[in-house]
Amino acid sequence: MKAKMILTTIAAACLSFSVMAMSINDAKTQGLVGENAAGYLGVIKGTAEVKKLVAEINKKRKAKYQQLAKKNKISLAQVEKLAAEKTYKKTSSGHYIQVNGKWVKK
Repeated sequence: MKAKMILTTIAAACLSFSVMAMSINDAKTQGLVGENAAGYLGVIKGTAEVKKLVAEINKKRKAKYQQLAKKNKISLAQVEKLAAEKTYKKTSSGHYIQVNGKWVKK
């Protein structure tokens, strides 16, 4: 009984490490996240770890977008729109993008 509990704990730890170590590309390939119409990542289905990964990426993207907006004397919304267009074009076939509020495979 004790061995089974230890194995369960080890399995849970391994699973959490694999999710934490998940790259954004892995998450996209697994259909967990996609590119949304605002130039950010969106969670399609995911765990707390996936949501944390998306939040971290989006925080970095927003900081970069704000920097670009200031440098180019345009609004953040304009940068986000341009970023969305660019990410849609760069999104690999089979990954998700948001179209009219719905997630669709490219």
